[in-house]
Amino acid sequence: MQYRKFGKLNLKVSALGFGTMRLPTVGDDSKNIDEKEAIKMIRYAIENGLNYVDTAYPYHGGNCEILTGKALKEGYRNKTYLATKLPVWLVNSKRDMDDKLNEQLKKLDTEYIDFYLFHSMNKESWGNLLKFDPLDWAENKIKEGKIGYIGFSFHDEFSVFKEMIDYYDKWTFCQIQYNYLDINFQAGTRGLKYAADKGLAVIVMEPLRGGKLARLPVLVREILEETGIERSDVEWGLQWVWNHPEVSLALSGMSTFEQVKQNIEYASRSGTNHLTKKEVEAIDKACKKFTELTPIQCTSCGYCLPCPNEVFIPQNLSIYNEAMLFGDVELARRKYSRLQGKADLCIECSQCESKCPQKLPIIDLLKQVRTEFE
Repeated sequence: MQYRKFGKLNLKVSALGFGTMRLPTVGDDSKNIDEKEAIKMIRYAIENGLNYVDTAYPYHGGNCEILTGKALKEGYRNKTYLATKLPVWLVNSKRDMDDKLNEQLKKLDTEYIDFYLFHSMNKESWGNLLKFDPLDWAENKIKEGKIGYIGFSFHDEFSVFKEMIDYYDKWTFCQIQYNYLDINFQAGTRGLKYAADKGLAVIVMEPLRGGKLARLPVLVREILEETGIERSDVEWGLQWVWNHPEVSLALSGMSTFEQVKQNIEYASRSGTNHLTKKEVEAIDKACKKFTELTPIQCTSCGYCLPCPNEVFIPQNLSIYNEAMLFGDVELARRKYSRLQGKADLCIECSQCESKCPQKLPIIDLLKQVRTEFE
């Protein structure tokens, strides 16, 4: 495992962090985590040098923090840094912040959280949160020993990101969506460099764009293969992120034990500025081709769920993308026919659009899916 400096702090974190948003489940219900397999995966990663585990209040229908706490028993808690996040959309008072943090400490079965984030911040949620003096509150929790360091995860434009960074000079770290498709999206490369220049550690989420970069269309893969370097689609994506010296670690939402083993291997040969000019140019070219081919920029993060009318939004959009990217509309139609929560259940309430970090016009996209497959 390779290790990196964590911003201005005198500590080192593993290049690979374990994101627990996409743990294995029993059946299709995300709340039903396959406990035995998930614990095995997390512990194996820690045993092989990973020292940063990230979870959050809403992951897996609220069950993820409980599972993470179980995985970190038997001495594993002392071997890793633990991060979780305040669900800011549920905060309407300082009391709410206290209640949520105490609930999370109980679910995680721990006395303190190393890295605590304000979750999924954007202009609206940041403005609302400021009403309750969250930074003063966080500093008090640090003094009480319940939190080690405070940061935020981010989904909005660069100008909002810069405003948040500049507002508070004691930020320790931030978490941004970053991959070779998103260099100009949300915080993007400008945000990465700006935060790092301010001394913040930068954690990268969605390094594979919600798995979209783990299975590349043939026309995209061929561009990377022209380099003569043998790498899986996943490793191309991860090595591109790790190539940036401003990145402290990349979170991977691993869903299988095999993915854990592979990603640990990839991390062991990671480094900063280790890609050649030829490799970087090939990735740039592949990015352009992928963007040309992808109709819907959904990462399948699931923040749009639950839908009040039980539309499985990410699955609908994913099937549509697969049809367009891989040119097999008939296979996609068969998948769609077996899908529960089809697009035609949408009642256009727009709740999903207000929650989508990518700001997608979900209602119109579901109409597009319905037109194509029905």
